[in-house]
Amino acid sequence: MKQFLINKNSEKLLIFFTGWGCDESEFEHMEANSDVLLLYDYSNLSLDFDFSKYKNIDLIAFSAGVFVASIMNFNFKINNKIAISGNPFLFDEKLGLSKEIQDILYNITEKNADDFARNYLVKTDEEWKYFHHSKRTLESCREEFDKLKEFYLINKQNIKDIYDCAIMGEEDQIFNISIQKEFYKNRLSIIKNARHNLFFRINKYEQLLNFKNT
Repeated sequence: MKQFLINKNSEKLLIFFTGWGCDESEFEHMEANSDVLLLYDYSNLSLDFDFSKYKNIDLIAFSAGVFVASIMNFNFKINNKIAISGNPFLFDEKLGLSKEIQDILYNITEKNADDFARNYLVKTDEEWKYFHHSKRTLESCREEFDKLKEFYLINKQNIKDIYDCAIMGEEDQIFNISIQKEFYKNRLSIIKNARHNLFFRINKYEQLLNFKNT
């Protein structure tokens, strides 16, 4: 996987597993008080980073990153683990992406990418005004999608529900929200009138770590 460090010279680190097709440019508007390690492009799952300098480490995972983080074997303590708009069982027929949604994601093109983002990722015109796609190619995104499926099959028995809490949009159309309520139960907080991308409703990483229902 690729990585991008926001260096605030802090003793605190937030590990942020972004979603499928993402890169760091999509989250450049997010504010942080601590260092933030953004991870993206899960075409491989290797991670080379020195965590030893940090005294406090938190983890946030978004969308497909919720699955990836769940199979990582970290050898240090993580204080808070937050899932956003996702489920560890990414390709489970019930809990994860439906076959219909998988087909839609895999067949995004330059012509329909804006329509997909406007109809599935953001809810309001104001959110759309500030939304921008990652700078990755569609070919790299499709390769990543294939690899995610491969990693899911290989690691299916090792998936762990590691999350202390989850946050989802009330109108998420990527994951079935009713099923996520059943899965997460009282760990799930809902943002009303929101779709899959919640990063225009909450634009500070620290807010995500201390989120309450709105």
